[in-house]
Amino acid sequence: MESLLRWSIEHSGPSVGAPQPRTDLDAGVIDLILGKSDAELMKEDLAVASDPHHSEDARVDALDHLEMLIEQIDNANNLEQLEMWQPLHSLLTSPDSTDVIVLQALWVIGTALQNNPAAQQTYLSSNPLPTLTAFLVPANSSPQIRSKALYALSGLLKHNAPAVKALASDAWLKLRAALADPEITVRRKAVFLLNTLLTPNETTVQAGPVHPNSHAPNLVDPSRAETSSVARRPMEEQGIFAAVVGALVDPLPYGEDGDVLEPDLDFEEKSIRLLWTYMVACDGVLDPEQKKKLAQWVASRTADRWAFSHDEFSLFEAALH
Repeated sequence: MESLLRWSIEHSGPSVGAPQPRTDLDAGVIDLILGKSDAELMKEDLAVASDPHHSEDARVDALDHLEMLIEQIDNANNLEQLEMWQPLHSLLTSPDSTDVIVLQALWVIGTALQNNPAAQQTYLSSNPLPTLTAFLVPANSSPQIRSKALYALSGLLKHNAPAVKALASDAWLKLRAALADPEITVRRKAVFLLNTLLTPNETTVQAGPVHPNSHAPNLVDPSRAETSSVARRPMEEQGIFAAVVGALVDPLPYGEDGDVLEPDLDFEEKSIRLLWTYMVACDGVLDPEQKKKLAQWVASRTADRWAFSHDEFSLFEAALH
């Protein structure tokens, strides 16, 4: 028995009682068993999307999968750590990007920015506004791209005073022109965005220390989320409110395809809401001639045409007289 025990000890080697890591496992097999991390999948998706040697379908599918991943705010914030913002933005202007790829890239960017001040701050540092607003010109892009560009702009500008301050006068003019876009979806999104930027926000000061998170920029500086005072002057100077009145009183007769346009109640309501915000919430004043035209137009319609409370509509009517 003693000789058997001695033989066992002599032949057991150093691994007995101290398991050693295996070196004979293939990394691909491990990935197959455990699955890749979201960060690895994000990098792979962007690599495929940026590679012109892949088919358009493969690149679009990769961006679609990336957009699904960054719906999770932690993954959206990882775009900075993974140094993905610059190559993602470059897809918007790359000569290798087709319209479909540009459309999908705008979707990814807009989703990453939604309700995410940290991502807004990072993306704004790359000066993306000239590129995004250039897509609003009908001669430059399809209705689908113009609509998705507004989605990305909305994600960047909402509750982001520094970004609104960075909008050049030319960008405001493009937003004004979007109110008369031949595509109704673009008009709706443009007027809704403008109302969001003009609506006053209550700011709350964070009590105690601010820990790194997606909302840290707004917690450190609550005034960052207040865009109304920043947006009002350029909107007045660039004739935004006059354009809204014109879009209501003298709507476009034809669409992009030449079809006769019917009144769009959704666009009407969003436009009236923007004018309500300006005239009631912000105490703004329209040009007398514009006010007269608008008052006549509103008087020819019933209040229940739009989703306004009785008090809201009464305040609006009072501001028109």
